[in-house]
Amino acid sequence: MAGSERQRELRRRRKRKAQFDKWKKRLEKASKNEKLLIATKLRRTSPGAEAMIKQLGIGG
Repeated sequence: MAGSERQRELRRRRKRKAQFDKWKKRLEKASKNEKLLIATKLRRTSPGAEAMIKQLGIGG
């Protein structure tokens, strides 16, 4: 069995945080086009993506 719902929720949250950290690191060297792609991925992944995109300074 996969564990309780809480454990699955925590696992999803940790994976999402790891993805965000990976994308933040890529943003440092990213071109304008890559930044737009990362912003799109953020929007698909998180409901609060617009605030994060503003905070990171990604235009798009």
